[in-house]
Amino acid sequence: MLPGNTPGGAHASYSSASPSPACLSSEQTYSGTHTFLRAARVKQAKAGDFAILGVPLDIATSNRPGARLGPDAVRSASAQLAELKAYPGGFNPLDYVHLVDLGDAWLDYGFPQTIPAAIEETASNAISDGAFLCSLGGDHFISYPLLKAHARKHGPLTLIHFDAHTDTWTPRVGKDGSIEINHGTMFAQAIDDGLIVPSTSSQVGIRTWVDDAKGMNIFDNMVVAEKGAAAVAAMVTELAGDTPCYLTIDIDCLDPAFAPGTGTPVAGGLATRELLTMLRKLDSLRIVGCDVVEVAPAYDQGGITALAAATVVYDQVCRVARKNGAEPVFYPLPRDGQLGGD
Repeated sequence: MLPGNTPGGAHASYSSASPSPACLSSEQTYSGTHTFLRAARVKQAKAGDFAILGVPLDIATSNRPGARLGPDAVRSASAQLAELKAYPGGFNPLDYVHLVDLGDAWLDYGFPQTIPAAIEETASNAISDGAFLCSLGGDHFISYPLLKAHARKHGPLTLIHFDAHTDTWTPRVGKDGSIEINHGTMFAQAIDDGLIVPSTSSQVGIRTWVDDAKGMNIFDNMVVAEKGAAAVAAMVTELAGDTPCYLTIDIDCLDPAFAPGTGTPVAGGLATRELLTMLRKLDSLRIVGCDVVEVAPAYDQGGITALAAATVVYDQVCRVARKNGAEPVFYPLPRDGQLGGD
């Protein structure tokens, strides 16, 4: 049900959705009151802002639902991250980054065919004046309209994608010509639409099979284990070059031991430390937007999945802080002669 050019049905257009007149609240009932790192809640992002947007969608998931509750869980988990200076680095990223929270996109579940365009419009409004947008899912389908919004501004994008799945399975086409909404097909559609440049794009942590990789560069979980996180990050960086990049992290790239609270967990995944190591070595990339998706708190244990996702987002705030002049410091190693021995 991707938006197209034909009128009505699955290809319906979208114009500024608003709640039903029967609603007392201006938000979905499952949208929360938390903000990321307790940042200010604003209606519109400005140039230079690092803007958080929740996209509470889970109608496109193929297994366990519940990712619509992910944005609030990630925001709640982020509260403790604001307690101390950043690690690694030893700086306060909010001294270098103006962080704002836009709340959650309004999605009209009574008219699901309008949802992709609603996400795209909300994202476009956020980035139109020069803000950096980080979106919280929601299932992974949300990346499709987010890519459309960012490609509208920056042109075709390099996708830097951490996931257990390639999400390049071939979409089904309905009798009316509509294309299905599915969190495993949207990158195939994005490639066909010219939103993604496969030759410069990378998919990391993959551990499911797809017959047609659509020309994407795949660094599966075995490659990460054999080459190491730093080496894989270097290859990803070399492929991307100076192209505009969109970073997307499906939390199921992590092994279920580190991220049980997700809709489609796959055994044998990345450790949280591996993921963070790779992300921290992508500073030279020209990342123009990002999302973190598929946190489903109903299946979480002790909030560890939400915490992992919040830490990934926090790391992106720190990346922008370093870009804006934050000088990281590190714990010193013992000097020669201080390690004991003969």
